[in-house]
Amino acid sequence: MVDVSESQERPLLVGNDSKVEEPYPLRLKGTVIKGFGRGGKELGIPTANLPEDVSQYAGQFIESGILYGWASVNSSKEVFPMVMSFGWNPYYKNEKRSAEVHILHKFEEDFYGKELRVIVAGYIRPEKNYTSLDALINDINFDIKVAYNCLARPAYASLKEDSFLQPE
Repeated sequence: MVDVSESQERPLLVGNDSKVEEPYPLRLKGTVIKGFGRGGKELGIPTANLPEDVSQYAGQFIESGILYGWASVNSSKEVFPMVMSFGWNPYYKNEKRSAEVHILHKFEEDFYGKELRVIVAGYIRPEKNYTSLDALINDINFDIKVAYNCLARPAYASLKEDSFLQPE
């Protein structure tokens, strides 16, 4: 179990400074599905959930954990930073591995049924089990800081312009 203070012991920057390393970047897309209803309601951190087949595909290339990258929704040309929980979410004891994307932008409405495209640029940390909901929320907020720092590096920032994230 993880204590509240653990996030302060982690670095604010992870990964290679000069280049994106394999297996990244990983490009994923799928129609946003309804999740468990925890992200926005229970945690105050809304997520867009990718379909199970996309999670299964991603699992061939990446480890379960918290990842960062870029995301676009539907036919929008806007691209936003994101953090993604990929895995079993031990705090909630999921039975299936899921890909839950938290886009770092405030949207006015849900986008269930819309296409979500993400480029996963790197790995922040493994999944953890938490002693409390507050500890989980603290770590997620720390992960968001890490994501912003990592995406500011030129090799990662350039992925924002990747044609995969643009409407077809």
